[in-house]
Amino acid sequence: MQASLQRTPLLKLINEQDPSSIAIVNHSSGTAFSYGSLIRDVARARHALLQSVGDKSLAGERIGFIVENGYGFVVTFLAILASSAVALPLAPSHPASELRYILNDSAAAVVISSATHVKQAEEVLEEGLDHVPVLHQLGTFDEQRGNAVDVEWTEPPSGATCGMMLYTSGTTARPKGVVLREACLLAQAHTLHEAWNYQPSDRLLHILPLHHIHGTVNALLAPLLAGSSVEFMIGFNAERAWSRLAAPFLPNGNVIANSASDGTNNDASGKMVFQPITFLTAVPTVWARMLSAYPSLSSEFQKAGKKAISVEHLRLNISGSASLPAPIREAWTDLSEGNVLLERYGMTEIGMAISCGLDYSDRVESSVGWPLPSVEVRLAETNDETGEETIIAFGEERDPVTGKERQGEIQIRGPTVFSEYWRNPAATKKEFTRDGWFKTGDIAIRRTVPGSGEGRSGPWARGPAYFIQGRRSADIIKSGGEKISALEIERELMALPNVAECAVVGLPSEAWGQKVAAVVVLSEAGKNSAKTWGVKEMRRDLKAHIPPFKVPQELEIVESIKRNAMGKVNKKDLIAAVFGDTERIRRRSLSGRR
Repeated sequence: MQASLQRTPLLKLINEQDPSSIAIVNHSSGTAFSYGSLIRDVARARHALLQSVGDKSLAGERIGFIVENGYGFVVTFLAILASSAVALPLAPSHPASELRYILNDSAAAVVISSATHVKQAEEVLEEGLDHVPVLHQLGTFDEQRGNAVDVEWTEPPSGATCGMMLYTSGTTARPKGVVLREACLLAQAHTLHEAWNYQPSDRLLHILPLHHIHGTVNALLAPLLAGSSVEFMIGFNAERAWSRLAAPFLPNGNVIANSASDGTNNDASGKMVFQPITFLTAVPTVWARMLSAYPSLSSEFQKAGKKAISVEHLRLNISGSASLPAPIREAWTDLSEGNVLLERYGMTEIGMAISCGLDYSDRVESSVGWPLPSVEVRLAETNDETGEETIIAFGEERDPVTGKERQGEIQIRGPTVFSEYWRNPAATKKEFTRDGWFKTGDIAIRRTVPGSGEGRSGPWARGPAYFIQGRRSADIIKSGGEKISALEIERELMALPNVAECAVVGLPSEAWGQKVAAVVVLSEAGKNSAKTWGVKEMRRDLKAHIPPFKVPQELEIVESIKRNAMGKVNKKDLIAAVFGDTERIRRRSLSGRR
């Protein structure tokens, strides 16, 4: 069979990797696919996709796809890009109504489904759509069929631009389609290559959703463009993750050579073999669950697991998408005997923008580090009375009158920034300044940290580091004339032995404008304590660590706090669920309850 591929910059880079080295491993089946197989299967998938639409051009069209994490997802994603189209990953976990909204808003021309999700795709397409996309079922892949493809390279059509579109989480408004052109995706990958030093020898364990920038760019596209191997584990389970990490270090364990890809992940006897994981990126809740699961492992697995996550073997462990509580950071460092989690900052519209460095001196607690290569960052301080913005210049991080640290909105500029919100010019215009900076809505301070930011991680990691204070709308609480960071209080709460999870919010207050309130899930220690731990005890415990005006005035203890797939809390929904509507909160404020 002969199939053609367009020589786009992205596919060209993947094709330049060693064709015999492992690109993708499906952990559940133990099947490995080489870079050579990947290119051939992308060509075959593209050929089938074009046939399904009558060989019409798909250039610029949005192609939705519901495919589980693994080799099929990667082939589908790249086949769409190879068709000069826009890849639109759809989360299988989302309800049909939300997927219909995305398909309607994006005007997707085709929906691709794996065999596993074809019934779900048919349900989504049954009703409620402004137009009915073509439904194309993804074929199966095996090495024999992959080898039978003769790939012919062609030049992409003039002016054609492929890319990806991800939808925002919709925590403050209806989800918006974020358009990420191929040049933007390449820029995002290249900046991570320079900062995090992806290598062909890396094996990344992928445990993240693939409809988010974290899972798609950081953990898939960037490693593939560097020639690394990505091993997919479908659905996160802490015990299973520990089992995989520990496997190469168990007695009689085997390690597969990175160049020994024959389409399987087995040795000559058919025995499953594993390569050590060198790269693991996850959200704080995943790291917390890993730590919670470790004590229940057998002594053999504990010993092998500790070896697996040591600095010697796990080259890089990254935490992102939400603030990392200090106790989790410290516990992981202790368990791994020195492997410090690296924090970074990014979002759908900008990819990764700020990161701590590879050098351990540049992994600063509670900081997200320094602007990544090619990324420009500035802080814009807003006058509450006039609404006027002032850029906080370097060296002017403190107010000259009060001496307080100045907080400003993080604004980003550079080739890693998205091009537009899909079919929403008003929203696009609103989120950019007149001189082209993207307004993230996140508030930060900039602070010089002795011993850090001296360029040990690279020339990009120099100067004062950035510390996220929270979202402009939800995490910056204005109480009695003070600006209070909810994230700072959450970090201190998480350091208390009675607290397992928490969220800090601002509630309307007649006296203070807003008052600080905490929503807490008790730890086992808190639940089993002989004494009740309530608002009085919380305030007593926190006053030793933060100023009194920052200490929450209210406390609500709950069984659980709802989070999205990336570990983030929708605080607007949380306030409504825990404290009730605005009128109820106002009445409670007037009654003087604290």
